[in-house]
Amino acid sequence: MGDIAWTLASTALVWLMIPGVGFFYSGLLRRKNALSMIWTSMIAIAVVSFQWFFWGFSLAFSETGSAYIGDLSTCWWQGSFCSLSQPDYPEYFALKGVLAEPSIGSTRIPSIVFCVYQCMFAAITPAIAIGAIAERGRLGPILVFIFVWSTLVYDPIACWTWNSNGWSFIMGGLDFAGGTPVHISSGTAALAISIFLGKRRGYGTQRLAYKPQNTSYVVLGTVFLWFGWFGFNGGSALSANFRAAQACIVTNLSASVGGLTWMLWDYRLEKKWSAVGFCSGAIAGLVAITPGSGYVGSPAAVAFGFLGGTICNFATQLKFIFGYDDTLDIFASHAIGGVVGNILTALFAQASVAHFDGFTVIPGGWFDHHYVQLGYQIADSVAGLSYSFVMTTIILWIMHFIPGLSLRSNEETEILGVDDAEMGEFAYDYVGLEQEIGHTVDCRVGATGGFREPEHTHEHATPTVAGSTHSNEKGAAELSQSS
Repeated sequence: MGDIAWTLASTALVWLMIPGVGFFYSGLLRRKNALSMIWTSMIAIAVVSFQWFFWGFSLAFSETGSAYIGDLSTCWWQGSFCSLSQPDYPEYFALKGVLAEPSIGSTRIPSIVFCVYQCMFAAITPAIAIGAIAERGRLGPILVFIFVWSTLVYDPIACWTWNSNGWSFIMGGLDFAGGTPVHISSGTAALAISIFLGKRRGYGTQRLAYKPQNTSYVVLGTVFLWFGWFGFNGGSALSANFRAAQACIVTNLSASVGGLTWMLWDYRLEKKWSAVGFCSGAIAGLVAITPGSGYVGSPAAVAFGFLGGTICNFATQLKFIFGYDDTLDIFASHAIGGVVGNILTALFAQASVAHFDGFTVIPGGWFDHHYVQLGYQIADSVAGLSYSFVMTTIILWIMHFIPGLSLRSNEETEILGVDDAEMGEFAYDYVGLEQEIGHTVDCRVGATGGFREPEHTHEHATPTVAGSTHSNEKGAAELSQSS
């Protein structure tokens, strides 16, 4: 029962990470777009929870699936539609067949526990990816995108990585907690979204050279993520044992070293001790250690944190080199961090550490003179990168031509802010609205915040700008709630 209790506790820890992603993203944006990122994180939980029940768990972890994707042997409709011809299927109606039998992940926990635990991984992955719509994406189509993306991208990658029938699993790829299914897939999807949606208005000018609007939210999001990552990595042992404890040790150590490393790299530029820099580095360290957390010793965690923090820090410059607008540096932190973690796992994985649970046997990595492991890890990384990028682009392209499903918002929404234009609500009682030169913005706001705040009815005249219309000066209109 202790193994079940630990896995269920880890489920709650990973759930907490998902709003943590929302708060982290929200704090990095401008005030007028802050609430939308928290909203998308919660929506991801809801949509994926239904998708996981509907067919996601079956597509990822059915025991009769192929090397690339599972089948629908544990899908709910098998009970309702197939019971006449195959009377054994009703046990699967609404996952009723996913109960006490040993799970495909571990015989130590029942299938229902493994199902709900893996649901949290499936939910946080699109939550990370859809941060790429920040400040220029429509919220309604996100519901469709999350469902489709989880089905066509996350589930197949999770299947080939963790399902005992998966090609990467059979090949010998080592991914303890989601370097490829979670981080590489979400980070690469974010890159595809950023490229497909195009640049935000004012890209390349001082207009977008803003500082994070709420550093406290960035820290709060990091706290949720760091805290939840003990369940993310430690829980992936699927048992309350020594291997889970080791995973927690290296997770905390890598995050600590990553945070310090990124902060010091930033200090060399501005001579400031940046809280945002520390938080960004901690996330990079956590991402890097994820695939190797159940395979490497504590000294190796220092290398994971240092290299994760360093490489991800410098990878944030890729968007300037290649000219794409990755607002929140998701590709640099998650995709690049996941690749770094996969490669380092090949170097530092030890058979002795994996056997801390008493039954896992692997050939190890370079520490154990198993040099081909590096090839396995690179193959898995490249497959995850390419598959996620291509499939995400195809999904976005198809949605773009379906009426009402295009993800790109219009220019007026960018100027006004996604929170007001798409939600009619705000993250704060006070909202600063940056009005662009040459545009008239209707500042008569009718948001009531679910009847929890009075109606905003302040009207402002369009500011007058002296001189040339090409002036770099910006007018500003501020909305404040009167008490």
